[in-house]
Amino acid sequence: MSNASSLFGPLPGLPDPDRDPQFYAGVPMRRFAAWVIDLIIVAAISIIAIPVFGIVTLGLGFFAAPAIYAVLSFIYRVATLTSRSATWGMRIMGIELRRGDGQRFDFGLSLAHVGFYTLSVFLTVPLVVTVITVLSTRYRQTLHDILLRTTAINTPED
Repeated sequence: MSNASSLFGPLPGLPDPDRDPQFYAGVPMRRFAAWVIDLIIVAAISIIAIPVFGIVTLGLGFFAAPAIYAVLSFIYRVATLTSRSATWGMRIMGIELRRGDGQRFDFGLSLAHVGFYTLSVFLTVPLVVTVITVLSTRYRQTLHDILLRTTAINTPED
């Protein structure tokens, strides 16, 4: 790990993209594929949960289907990021998120990361900026990665 820097100063625990490009090779496409896999996983969970909730609430729960999906997605992402710094989709694609000091995510950072991610999905401008930043920054960071001083890397062989 090196003394590489980002928009907001050094990220001393992360590999330098110029000296260790293997950590960032293909990360944007892997991250997109992981996102699609995670969408499918959350949709599968929702296909089970929404009817159960609808029946338990005598049909009223069906009206809350989008909210149920959003809550399940939020819980899924926070839980999986907290456990291994990667969602199941990220694990399948061989990437994980790391803090600027190189450590894996804890609960607080997972919660903040998913919170900012959720905002960026619902708001057009941050979503567009996120796509631009993941394709143009040295560390292939999303907007919420930049704000939280995190990034996705190819899973190292620890």
